[in-house]
Amino acid sequence: MKIKSQQGVEDLILIFNYISHFSVIRKSIVDELSGFREGYNGSQDYDLLFRVLERTQRGAHISRVLYHWRMIRHSVAFSSNAKPYAHMAAQRVIKDSLNRRKVEGEVLEGPSPGFYRVKYEILGNPKVSIIIPIKDEGKYLQKCIQSILDKTQYANYEILIVDNQRGERQVFGYREEMRSNRKISVAKFDEPFNYSKINNYAASLIDSEYMVFLDNDTEVISREWLTAMLEHVQREEVGIAGGLLYYPNNTIRHAGVIIGIKGVAGYSYRHFSGANYGYFNRARIIQNLSAITGDCLMTKKSIFQKVGGFDENFTVAFGDIDLCLKVREKGSLIVYTPYAELYHHESPRGGYESRPEKQARFKNEREYFQKKWKDVLAKGDPYYNPNLTVDGEDFSIRIYSGGA
Repeated sequence: MKIKSQQGVEDLILIFNYISHFSVIRKSIVDELSGFREGYNGSQDYDLLFRVLERTQRGAHISRVLYHWRMIRHSVAFSSNAKPYAHMAAQRVIKDSLNRRKVEGEVLEGPSPGFYRVKYEILGNPKVSIIIPIKDEGKYLQKCIQSILDKTQYANYEILIVDNQRGERQVFGYREEMRSNRKISVAKFDEPFNYSKINNYAASLIDSEYMVFLDNDTEVISREWLTAMLEHVQREEVGIAGGLLYYPNNTIRHAGVIIGIKGVAGYSYRHFSGANYGYFNRARIIQNLSAITGDCLMTKKSIFQKVGGFDENFTVAFGDIDLCLKVREKGSLIVYTPYAELYHHESPRGGYESRPEKQARFKNEREYFQKKWKDVLAKGDPYYNPNLTVDGEDFSIRIYSGGA
């Protein structure tokens, strides 16, 4: 069973009213919807926007500065706490939209006033398979598995460890209780390391409707990490969901992927403090993106099969981003949720290692990605403002050397 479609309402508008005051709407649609409604004081524009978005998907964004919001003392532009009644009305607006579309979910407060979280109901009790490849970096595996067992509040899951020429003694030698745990199984993959091929093989072994690809050097932080992704992947229009990853020093490793950064792609806010919520809270709010990392990625098995799984030409790098772009190409959404939180201790794939052969491999995979997705790269990331930099991962203003 899957949650009904959002019917054109993407995730970011459910989190905060980023369109706000300055919008142009066809008069015939406004007339059809009877315009603004009473009872939503302070958020009447938000209410109208939802009803328009439920009516038509034909919208566009003009990436120019056309309007300045004056900061007067009693304006929300001056303080987000200036009109608390507007925030309460906004929560009602979002809940009304869910009700009209017969979507089961609750509207909670977000990271700051004016930002929200829609928490969807998990329908049924589907099994989730967590796939963990293991090659050379086995020292973190015990911590990874133990954190899943200790902290995951969702009960119906299994763990499939894919042993890539390592050996069961090395995989399980440290903990006998893990060897006998019914939730854990091991599959052998006796070929040279290929991240994409290993995960494709593992996916062929499971019978679950949902699966998570998880690096073996991750560690679960939030108890709802699995349900936080599952609540979105259950939705008809969503193909992939991923979470917020930190380095062990509590700086951000991954808060989503932006296509086009440094010619290919980059992680949002990498190395920023975990206390930094980012540009318009983007590190801490649910949103649609073009891609998320494969270090922690949930998808439907049906979607995964539909796009042909991971492209095995990507042996180490870019296979996860390629998968996301293929899923988007088929019309499904990618969701980033900060409520699935994990540590990532270090990369086991070695995509940026200094050895000449690994540098050459990385260069080849980068060039293959650029060739395969040249049209996407040329257009720019649809979830990233073109006035922001592509030279870094900090959402800073793009500095133009010349031209309009």
